[in-house]
Amino acid sequence: MLHCSVPLAKQNVKTVIRRAVKSATGLRFNSTDQKPQKMEVFVDGKRVLVDPGTTVMQAAAMVGSEIPRFCYHDRLSVAGNCRMCLVEVEKSPKPVAACAMPVMNGWSIKTDSPLTRKAREGVMEFILVNHPLDCPICDQGGECDLQDQSMAFGNDRSRFVDVKFEGKAAFEDKNIGPLVKTIMTRCIQCTRCVRFGNEVAGVEDLGTTGRGSDMQIGTYVEKMFKSELSGNIIDLCPVGALTSKPYAFTARPWELRKVESVDVMDAVGSNIVVGTRGGEIMRILPRINEDINEEWISDKTRFAYDGLKRQRLNTPYIRGQDGNLQPCGWEDALVATAGELHACAPGDMAVVAGNFVDAETLVATKDLFNRIGCENLYTEEGFPNAGAGTDLRSNYLFNSTIAGIEEADALLIVGACPRYEAPLVNARIRKAWIHNELDVALVGKETDLTYSYDHLGEEASVLQDIAAGKHPYSKVLAEAKRPVIIVGSNPLSTAEGESLMAICSQISNGLKSKGSVEKDWKVLNVLHKVASQVAALDVGYKTGVENLGSPKLLYLLGADSGKISRANLPKDCIVVYQGSHGDQGASMADIILPGAAYTEKAATYVNMEGRAQETRYL
Repeated sequence: MLHCSVPLAKQNVKTVIRRAVKSATGLRFNSTDQKPQKMEVFVDGKRVLVDPGTTVMQAAAMVGSEIPRFCYHDRLSVAGNCRMCLVEVEKSPKPVAACAMPVMNGWSIKTDSPLTRKAREGVMEFILVNHPLDCPICDQGGECDLQDQSMAFGNDRSRFVDVKFEGKAAFEDKNIGPLVKTIMTRCIQCTRCVRFGNEVAGVEDLGTTGRGSDMQIGTYVEKMFKSELSGNIIDLCPVGALTSKPYAFTARPWELRKVESVDVMDAVGSNIVVGTRGGEIMRILPRINEDINEEWISDKTRFAYDGLKRQRLNTPYIRGQDGNLQPCGWEDALVATAGELHACAPGDMAVVAGNFVDAETLVATKDLFNRIGCENLYTEEGFPNAGAGTDLRSNYLFNSTIAGIEEADALLIVGACPRYEAPLVNARIRKAWIHNELDVALVGKETDLTYSYDHLGEEASVLQDIAAGKHPYSKVLAEAKRPVIIVGSNPLSTAEGESLMAICSQISNGLKSKGSVEKDWKVLNVLHKVASQVAALDVGYKTGVENLGSPKLLYLLGADSGKISRANLPKDCIVVYQGSHGDQGASMADIILPGAAYTEKAATYVNMEGRAQETRYL
């Protein structure tokens, strides 16, 4: 049975959302229609040729004219709420909203005329009428769009005379969970958070109630914003209405030193910016990479940094005669480790690499033990070794690439739960499902994946029927030009992993030989969960700890997932642990060597696609 547990959501709601978002954005990814004739427009006197359907804002961006906006976002549907993007168009009786208005042939657009500036001043004045004057205590201060645009496009004086603040709107703060702090009086009703939840995260928890100055964003009835991508609404919010609870009142943006790095909380390899002050990590933000994470990150990526400050190993330890670990110097620990290595036969040694080990450490450890004559190097995560196994790199990679999901026309998920194993892969699938009508099917336990899918069953026999052409879904895959099969790492780690991988490979090969698959399209993909797995397989580590045997010396390289316990090892086995935290591996060790976390070293990690990326030390 292929497991992935969470209750199934109502699929008809998701279908309605998909149609609405597709209608609002007007996007379709792999359309093969012939390109229509371009239109000529003039932006501030500069001629530009654009495709039909291009908005005024997009046309202005082509010639380098920046139009202010609050509600508009490139990756969300157009709302047209804030009206900050009003511009003058010749022969138009009034300013038009640049974010929502498609250009017409021959239009002359003025983004900095007196009428445009007056319209922006008016809009900004209305926004500020109900906005509190609490910038000195607002966590958004220093990186607030409202501050910046008020300075750039607002009036130089205020006509607001209600000094007692009797007419200002004020709203009760909402409790939407432990990660996002809300101060709803600051909200300008841009609805970015609502649209992100509905369109990207697939969680329809946020919405608007009331009208006019009584409008407010909320969940209607108090509940959590239950999404593994919830922290992204903090970045999207143009004001201080949504901020980070863990980061609240800890630092100002101008105090932080920003370091570009890579996340290791999963195998996606999201690009991040680590903000530090005095060597201490204060926050983690996303960094744009269109091929991997676009501009989103998961909540685990964003908020896991507090673990880097706790339970850290900062000195070596050796287990004494009384059975307790005693702190010691580096020389004592290294001499003791070297003594155990020389005293043990190469065949009685073994190495197990954990989830967060970088490629350089994997290679250095392998070189050390190979020099001694030991070949017993394993990863904690299992993977089938039948057939070509890990000798062929394409057997264990996400071959279609993460961005390639958007080009797929049929998707079969086998024993995986991408929503929780790789949230950003799940967001890509939802994006293709909305804009490209991606046909999704699942073999495994039913779960809420934020998009509708055909549940084919939970048993591996379903895959055998598909491979034999007996299942109705076989026809869908055979007719697809760009089918994708995603196999989860959980079932591949079990005893049935080899047969499961063989069946999926059989389906993939059959589609490429007999189906309608394009020549260079890759069908089969493995969804890894841990950051170190692909690099470990690349450099020659064996998979899983089932064949570990009974070593007399076990070297744990950050192996903390609990798949190895002291009870499963010989009583006289010496355990050496090298890692950054005092976790399960350190608790069973005889010698502990402290290591650096991913934010404290310049190291290479290889994501599930096989893409090598480098972290940077703070």
